[in-house]
Amino acid sequence: MNTAIVFIKIGVIVTFILAGVAFIHRANWHPFVPPNSGQFGHYGWSGVLRGAAVVFVAYIGFDAVSTAAQEARNPQRDMPIGIIGSLIICTLLYILVAGVLTGIVPYANLNVPDPIAVGIDATKIFWLRPVIKIGAIAGLTSVILVMMLGQSRVFWAMAGDGLLPELFSKVHPRFRTPYVTTAVTGTVVGISGGLLPIDVLAEMVSIGTLLAFILVCGGVWVMRHTRPGVVRPFKTPCVPIVPILGMACCLYLMLGLPLATWLRLIVWMLIGLILYFAYGRQHSKVGNQK
Repeated sequence: MNTAIVFIKIGVIVTFILAGVAFIHRANWHPFVPPNSGQFGHYGWSGVLRGAAVVFVAYIGFDAVSTAAQEARNPQRDMPIGIIGSLIICTLLYILVAGVLTGIVPYANLNVPDPIAVGIDATKIFWLRPVIKIGAIAGLTSVILVMMLGQSRVFWAMAGDGLLPELFSKVHPRFRTPYVTTAVTGTVVGISGGLLPIDVLAEMVSIGTLLAFILVCGGVWVMRHTRPGVVRPFKTPCVPIVPILGMACCLYLMLGLPLATWLRLIVWMLIGLILYFAYGRQHSKVGNQK
């Protein structure tokens, strides 16, 4: 299902790019970076920084791919190809869509929930409107499916290590998938998506993922020193340069997010720490082995 949706999405994206090129008004790209409105994060270079931090939520699908490594036939070969290959292709598509969209419609008119629909409506290609809008819905659906797949696998792996109750480590007897964590993830996502503002959700997901990436980069660096003899099927070149650059880039993006998002991050971190020290630490299989 997800593969079919992705093919539909990519086809619609390419169609939008090809159809929209003819309707680009270059004047819409001047100035290319609109001047700051006097408030941090509202246009100008600080707006570019905040925009990059918010749109980072679109890139966590590549991180989600890694959570399904145990379900890949040849993860050492397939995972790097899948992650890096899709990262390059999707980044190129993001840039082309953003360029065409802002060329068709002035940027000030795109602060709406459905900017792609606004862009295709401005082209006056009536037959293409429903196709593009269906494709946009398919795109959002595929992203949601991959995110829920990744999160359910994270919970399952944590339960397998003893950091969450054993219930979350159950695998379906027929489909061999973590059905309990899938059901829990789907329920929480549905309720959150229905009750919380989309901008709050996007900023929270972005800052949480950026922090996770910082911890992973730091963990790679620390592990190279504390446990140099561990067998590593996946290689990280140029340590510690790559981990340091990764942490610096993620922290730089985090600094562009609002103070309210930082406060929410701190609250969620505290909740996570309470769960860890109240349950996870005592039941950790790695901790008990030590």
